[in-house]
Amino acid sequence: MSTDPTENAVANRHADTVAVVTGSTRGIGEGVARRFAAEGAAVVVTGRSVAAGQAVVDDIESAGGEATFVEADMREPAEIEALIEHAAAEYGRIDVLVNNAGVQTETTAREATTDDWEFVLETDFRAFWLCAKHAADHMPPGGTILNTSSNHAFLTMPGLFPYNAVKAGINGMTRAMALELGPDGITVNTINPGWIEIDRTEEELGDDYEYTEEIHPVGRLGTPADVAGLAAFLASDDASFITGESILIDGGRSQVMQDDQYLDYRRDA
Repeated sequence: MSTDPTENAVANRHADTVAVVTGSTRGIGEGVARRFAAEGAAVVVTGRSVAAGQAVVDDIESAGGEATFVEADMREPAEIEALIEHAAAEYGRIDVLVNNAGVQTETTAREATTDDWEFVLETDFRAFWLCAKHAADHMPPGGTILNTSSNHAFLTMPGLFPYNAVKAGINGMTRAMALELGPDGITVNTINPGWIEIDRTEEELGDDYEYTEEIHPVGRLGTPADVAGLAAFLASDDASFITGESILIDGGRSQVMQDDQYLDYRRDA
């Protein structure tokens, strides 16, 4: 298992490619940005933290890659449009858009307020549409849009509304975009990660960390490197016949029907 998103990079696979990755100042987005840069792409890093974004750019450049940072808040339509126009003006086109920025609230359908609703939908849903809407105008045939959703689009739990509803909606958005942008030679797919080892994961799991690892058939949580590898593949020529798909990347977690029986099996194996 590699935790370095660049370790398994395919040299020059994305040479002469321009990739915009939203929410790429940390976590999964940072890993995706670093992977595309390691494969030869010019990467536009974006988020709300200038310091964190510039640190990602500096890391990419110190490794010999090309990157630039554009500050943008995904809740602000004008900033989204400015981000896309900046990237297109800087590089002449956009080949890959990775919609990754996201937020969540820990509320139920009864508890959630309209503010919670707007917070999640504007960031995790409307922004994906607006980024794609503007980026598509600058995409040549062969372009790719990747929407980052979640395993919650398929199976979920109480107390994550409207995050879980929006994640299912992203899969539907992907299908609609794939149909409409296909004639322009643009593919659109969703990446649906499960448990991924990022800064807050260990804190969220606490004493359940080892248990959560065990209920994954692969015996571990995912890493940003795992997601980055899938993103780089889906944006490559090898995946040019894949569009409209929502791909789970969860270490087999969604295939386990009954945790206690599976744990018995693992421990006796």
